[in-house]
Amino acid sequence: MKRKFLAALLCVAMSATMLVGCGGGDEPKDSNTNQEAPADDAAEPADDTTSADNAEEPADDAGEPADDAADGASGEGGDTLTVWCWDPKFNIYAMEEAGKVYQAEHPEFNIDVVEILWDDIQTKLTTAATSNSYDTLPDIFLMQDNAFQKNVISYPEAFLDLTDSGVDFSQFAAAKTAYSVVDGKNYGVPFDNGAVVACYRTDVLEEAELSIDDFTDITWEQYIENGKKVLEKTGKPLLSCQAGESDVIMMMMQSCGASLFDDEGNPAMVGNDTLKKVMETYKALVDAGVLIEVNDWDQYVATLTNETVAGTINGCWIMASIQSAEDQSGKWAITNMPSLAGVDGATNYSNNGGSSWCITSACKNPELAKDFLASTFAGSVEFYETILPSSAAIATYLPAGDSDVYAEPAEFYGGDAVFAKIVDFASKTPSNNTGVYYYEARNMIATAMQNVIGGGNLDDEIKAAQEQVEFQMQ
Repeated sequence: MKRKFLAALLCVAMSATMLVGCGGGDEPKDSNTNQEAPADDAAEPADDTTSADNAEEPADDAGEPADDAADGASGEGGDTLTVWCWDPKFNIYAMEEAGKVYQAEHPEFNIDVVEILWDDIQTKLTTAATSNSYDTLPDIFLMQDNAFQKNVISYPEAFLDLTDSGVDFSQFAAAKTAYSVVDGKNYGVPFDNGAVVACYRTDVLEEAELSIDDFTDITWEQYIENGKKVLEKTGKPLLSCQAGESDVIMMMMQSCGASLFDDEGNPAMVGNDTLKKVMETYKALVDAGVLIEVNDWDQYVATLTNETVAGTINGCWIMASIQSAEDQSGKWAITNMPSLAGVDGATNYSNNGGSSWCITSACKNPELAKDFLASTFAGSVEFYETILPSSAAIATYLPAGDSDVYAEPAEFYGGDAVFAKIVDFASKTPSNNTGVYYYEARNMIATAMQNVIGGGNLDDEIKAAQEQVEFQMQ
């Protein structure tokens, strides 16, 4: 009876709170609720990285987070840590629970969590760095993974090196950890999971005489062929996404460990065989009718909930949106994404979204901050078991994936142990190089892709995209 209750609780938590935790309000920005808006100016990161994974939806009584921030700057040391993050039901809840876990063995410890939206955190970081006033920063704050390298490279004096902090980074998915590594040094403690899942309506697949097994460990070519069968038998495409966004492209790229930049951070789009293969594959999906493009986020979610399409491929947080259609319980299943045939390093695993904790140079008690993170987010399976039912915060901390709580079946997904499966997917995801100009590059590639779909020459469009990024870098 207890097991059934917990399974039901996990299912409710994912649909009710993961949507808030990873969603971010009524009008999600830029292709998915876990990712930031493309940068407009690399010199001003505060304008680059709006809203994001676990994007913020302030509580009704949150007041003005920006005004509260002045009270949330790093304190005078002692046993209190000040933390900035967003979303009361996801990140803030998780941090407060971590505080309770640590306080159980350190009774004098206290944590002061200040709710601040991600784009406001980015603005305050930029202001502190450009005015050399790092004492305005808190002890710890949460940062979007795709913004991590950009900020550490741009403002190295704002962050503490955590390489020798006592955190065992080998206990996290390697691709997740890599987001916060710069010049071989660790600057972030990984938190939530953005591992990519391929979700399918099993009843629709059955109409086409297919099953979830026909979509497991396959290539994109096989995916297209299966998609044609589904389209012919049911009239439903397999996949939908927002036109003019690059999420699917970037997921394909990372599944191969590929990047739009070289190791020195220079644009490497021209002559990038993996990028060319990805864009050719994307166009083939559109041409076959297997992928349909829609105008905005709401339309994208609607394709899933109103049964327009037979599936989706996205970060695991998309499962909350799927589960908002309660009448579809038991009709969905998840597996890994397709791989790119003939590409070196190609896998069936990728990532889309996520965030990690950093300790700032303003921290008055860095040893306490390091031990706190090492003992909770980087050292306690019990902590992750505690926050999963209430927040659906799926860990990238690998030992959590072996716990009984993560092994609980999810009835919405046919009784599959989806939480443990997602942690496993994360462990197999290749890392990729984001760097400082990640947002500019992905934005230009999204534009190039639309031009190619409209009849543009692929090589010419890639060349134009690289030239535009190079111009912005100058």
